[in-house]
Amino acid sequence: MKKVTIIDYGLSNLLSVQHAFAHFGAETLVTGKAEDVLAADALVLPGVGAFKDGMAGLERLGLIEPICRKAAAGTPLLGICLGMQMLFDESEEFGMHKGLGLIPGRVVKIPAVDAQGKPQRVPHISWNPLYPAGGRADFAGTVLAGVKPGEECYFIHSYEAKPAEDADRLADTVYGGRNVCAAAAHGAVVGCQFHPEKSGEVGLRIIEQYLALI
Repeated sequence: MKKVTIIDYGLSNLLSVQHAFAHFGAETLVTGKAEDVLAADALVLPGVGAFKDGMAGLERLGLIEPICRKAAAGTPLLGICLGMQMLFDESEEFGMHKGLGLIPGRVVKIPAVDAQGKPQRVPHISWNPLYPAGGRADFAGTVLAGVKPGEECYFIHSYEAKPAEDADRLADTVYGGRNVCAAAAHGAVVGCQFHPEKSGEVGLRIIEQYLALI
């Protein structure tokens, strides 16, 4: 049986994530303990809220070093929404704050105007299409392999994670007339700016592909 450790640091709807993995028969452990993280076969870092608060939660529980150690060892790690953002080097949300540094890049605010200079809604809450990025023609060989280009997932965020290396971009979406990184990967570390656990059948296919990495 697949075993997935879901990291609880106080900023997430953990039940929906747990249910999504249980749908495929995976055994899940929701925990905020460093020893559980170090013993994990696979990790999920979910989250909703501010970057600063998320990193403070991880630090308070002594989870930063164990997460980084597991990622360096090649343990599959999936970051979702805020969890994806914390995988990056730093965020400018409410000042500059250091992240986990597992995917090179920075988290920046979504502009209040679109590509034509017209006001746009922030936070962005919507279903958006996914398109291959980083020079890819499709999603083959990635955690998004079960997704057809143009299929939609559920987004909710005010800041976007921007990989420093184009090769780390798995998928883009279009918002405000410009490309926004929707998913990124660096080694066994994968981040989704959207919520696969809330994205219906498409999201379930992504979770199934992630389980195949374990």
